[in-house]
Amino acid sequence: MNKIPSVDLSDFLSNDESRKQKFIAEIGHAYENIGFVALKGHFLDDKLVDDLYSEIKNFFDLPIDVKEKYEIPGIGGQRGYVSFGKESAKGKKEGDLKEFWHFGQYVDKDSKYAQEYPENVEVEELPKFNEVGKQTYKMLEKTAKYVLRSLALHLGLEETYFDNYIKNGNSILRPIHYPPIKTEPKGAERAAAHGDINLITLLMGAQGKGLQVQNHKGDWIDAMAAPDELMINVGDMLSRHSNNKLKSTIHRVTNPPKEMWGTSRYSIPFFMHPVSDMKLNVLEKCIDENNPKKFEDITAGEFLDQRLKELGLKK
Repeated sequence: MNKIPSVDLSDFLSNDESRKQKFIAEIGHAYENIGFVALKGHFLDDKLVDDLYSEIKNFFDLPIDVKEKYEIPGIGGQRGYVSFGKESAKGKKEGDLKEFWHFGQYVDKDSKYAQEYPENVEVEELPKFNEVGKQTYKMLEKTAKYVLRSLALHLGLEETYFDNYIKNGNSILRPIHYPPIKTEPKGAERAAAHGDINLITLLMGAQGKGLQVQNHKGDWIDAMAAPDELMINVGDMLSRHSNNKLKSTIHRVTNPPKEMWGTSRYSIPFFMHPVSDMKLNVLEKCIDENNPKKFEDITAGEFLDQRLKELGLKK
């Protein structure tokens, strides 16, 4: 596959069974073959998108000493600000050429997960920043729920199989700023080749060149969404749970050509995580004589912990 397929969530949400089945077949085929789709029909509206970009640009334009107030020690970068070059891809010593922010789950106060997650961090200099982040988080979480419902049906599970695992799940909304490049990056990229940790990732801001996906032949292909589309890919947790039936694909954000080094890039992934006690054990429906069980049993929390250490975000 040499092009990212485009699908429309309104097909799945329609009352027309043939449209619903068409969506399930299309997204299932894409995730078995390249692990990425461009998705129309999501729950973000243009005003919310514009407001979010405005707020995150305002934040990243703040002086570094102000931003660093919001870098919280001891939580593995799970909330608030993570400064430039702190994160590196698994197995890579050079830090990525980016700084970012994390909005986390808005947990019901009586939930058992309320004690498990760090609090979201309030930016006092920008009164609208946190509210706009929260609204975006909720709309992306809602979109992800229906994508996962379609994948549950594709895997032969109950449609709502994932619903209770993602309610109060440890999902993260990550606005990223790739600043202008000032000197020759020695081996560093804006985001080095990596696979995502989580169930699925919903990416805002894939409209310009830069994001590339590695197909099964090892070729790098450009992944560019239309203005009204999100790019959505399979993460390692879902790949593992489905015995690699659904593919978590290696991807990267390349450095721009030299004449564009003076420009910033912004992108905003939403990493859909389940609750930490979800068992990621390989689904029985995904094991047969041609596809024996490929992965050891593990919980989502154990897997996340392991990967954060590999990324250098957790000691």
